[in-house]
Amino acid sequence: MARSANQKLKLLYLVKILMEETDEQHGLTCPELIRRLSAYDVSADRKTLYLDFEELRHFGIDVIREQEGREHYYHIGGRIFELPELKLLVDAVQSSKFITDRKSRELIGKLETLASRHEAEKLNRQVVIPGRVKTMNESIYYNIDKLHDAIGRNRRIRFQYFQWNLKKETELRHGGAWYQVSPWGLIWDNENYYLVGFDHEDQKIKHYRVDKMLRIDVTEEAREGHEAFQSFNPAGYSKSLFGMYGGEETRVTLEADVRLIGIFIDRFGKDIPVIPTEGNRFRTMLNIAVSPQFFGWLMAFSDQVRIVSPEPVVQEMKETVRKISRLYE
Repeated sequence: MARSANQKLKLLYLVKILMEETDEQHGLTCPELIRRLSAYDVSADRKTLYLDFEELRHFGIDVIREQEGREHYYHIGGRIFELPELKLLVDAVQSSKFITDRKSRELIGKLETLASRHEAEKLNRQVVIPGRVKTMNESIYYNIDKLHDAIGRNRRIRFQYFQWNLKKETELRHGGAWYQVSPWGLIWDNENYYLVGFDHEDQKIKHYRVDKMLRIDVTEEAREGHEAFQSFNPAGYSKSLFGMYGGEETRVTLEADVRLIGIFIDRFGKDIPVIPTEGNRFRTMLNIAVSPQFFGWLMAFSDQVRIVSPEPVVQEMKETVRKISRLYE
C-alpha cells in the first residue's frame, strides 16, 4: 500500500488536533485520535501514538494522559496562555476605544486560536461598555507599527493631522500642511494612543493623537530633541496633563479635603507630597500643565479643592469661574 504524502506530517497533524480539540476538560482517546488523523490521510495505531506522545513531550509539548474507567484520554496541559489570561486579553481588545470594531473582531479571532475550540466558545463574548465609541480610523493599527519603526531606527516622521467639523466630516488641520516631528514615545492615556515627539517648527515637546494622524511617512533624517528627552519621564508627563490637553507646566499648590486623598494618589501617584492642614484638609504641590481641562477637573470637586498658588493660576481660575457664571446670568 502506497504511503500517504501526509504521513511525514503526522506529528504536526497530531499537535493540531490536540491543540484544537483538547483541554483540561476535554480529552480524546487513542481510537478517536486515530480517526481524526485518518481524516488528514495519516495512518496511526496505538503503539505508534504512544511513541508520538513521548516525542512531543520530549519536545516540550505537555501531553497529559488521564484515565476514566477503562478508557485513557489525552489532552494538552500547559499552554502559552491560560484561559483566564486569554479572557483578560479579549476584554482589553473589545473595550479598547482606539481599536476599530473590525480589528477587534480580527484580533479576538486570533486569540481564540490559542485555546481549544471548547475554550474558544467562552472567549467569543461581547464586553459591554455603556456608551463606548470605537475609533473609525482603521489605519491606527498600522500607524502604531510605523511609529515604533521610526523610533527604533532613530528617524523623523511627517504626517497630516485632522479634526472634525460641524458637518461631522474630517478636515485637515493647518490647511493640510505636513507636521514634521521626531517621535520619541507612545503613551496610552484616557483610552487613546498619543505620540510624544519633538516638534521641529516650535522646537519643543508635543503630543498628538495617533488616530488623528494621516499619511505617516518615515523619513531618512535623524531625529532631533535628544537634549529635551534626556530627562523625559513619560509617566510624569502623562500625569501633568488633563485629558492630554497641553499647557504651560507649572508648580501648583492645591489644598483639598482629606477625603480626596485617594483620588489624588490614584491620579498622581503615591510620591506626591502630603502636608496636613487645619480643618481636615491637606496641601500638595504638583507639576501641572495648566489648561481649561485642569480647571474643569478641579470644579468637579466643588469647594473641596482650591488653588493656593501661584497667584497667576489662582487668577486664571477665578476668571474661568466668572466666565462660566456669566453664561447662566
